Amino acid sequence: MRHLTSLRYIDAVAKAGSIRGAAESLAITSTALNRRILALEEELGVPVFERLPHGVRLSSAGEILIHHIRNQLSDMERVRSQIADLSGVRRGHVSIACSQALLPYFLPQQIAIYRKDHPAVTFGVHLRDRQAAEQALIDHAADIALVFEPVRMADFMTLMRVYQPVHVVMASHHPLARKDTIRLGDCLGYPYSLPTAPFGVRHLMDMAAQKSSYRLEPVIESDSFEFLRNHAVTENIITFQIPIGLSEQTAGGDMVSRPLEKKDVPAGVLYMGQLKGRTLPVAAARFAAQLSTTLATKFEVS
Repeated sequence: MRHLTSLRYIDAVAKAGSIRGAAESLAITSTALNRRILALEEELGVPVFERLPHGVRLSSAGEILIHHIRNQLSDMERVRSQIADLSGVRRGHVSIACSQALLPYFLPQQIAIYRKDHPAVTFGVHLRDRQAAEQALIDHAADIALVFEPVRMADFMTLMRVYQPVHVVMASHHPLARKDTIRLGDCLGYPYSLPTAPFGVRHLMDMAAQKSSYRLEPVIESDSFEFLRNHAVTENIITFQIPIGLSEQTAGGDMVSRPLEKKDVPAGVLYMGQLKGRTLPVAAARFAAQLSTTLATKFEVS
């Protein structure tokens, strides 16, 4: 809508950090965009942006304004979704911030299921760590966040929690593949790889090691779960991941997974949530409901 155009312009400049960069993304000239900003600043009686040698940043007044703008844009998206529902045309956009484990299998499957019934709904899926996921909710850059073992998040309203035990992932011919449940001590007798420190799986492994006499000495560390899975099979070593990040292929074929003994490494928790106090657009709310049902069916609820 036309009255929201100026608000979208301000939001674009705030995200880009420069008028020139925002103008390129908006397909208008930087001169025209700057005039819009100056007119709004004159109307407000205060500068919205501080002009810097290499860009702009929000002023104190701009910080207040951008919060209002993002609420307005979010509310309009929700209203559009509701109006589209009244006409029987289920449109809308769902933006998701999530941990890496959700990307390979779970979310592609869930989005495909949803879009089969609602093909006019579009999605944005963005890899974000735990703190960045909460910030995406606050900025209205995401409707829903799915994060594993999050830090305490003040603005996060939990919609669903499910347990995710740590699994050992390895080639089907690895000696440990014959076991149904694996002890941590058994794993450390073989070469193994681990995710890097920011990830929830690594946090759980580090905590388990601290409570025991074990010392973690991985031969490989990486921030890519896909790399860790593939490398484990290629070199015939083991790695550690959570079930939601594993496909059904791990039930057979070249790769298998087995749960770690929970007495050694307690299960972590996957959280799905939204921004506190926000009413989600219809499409996002329905997709969240679908995810809740699927998670409750597949995993133990926390």
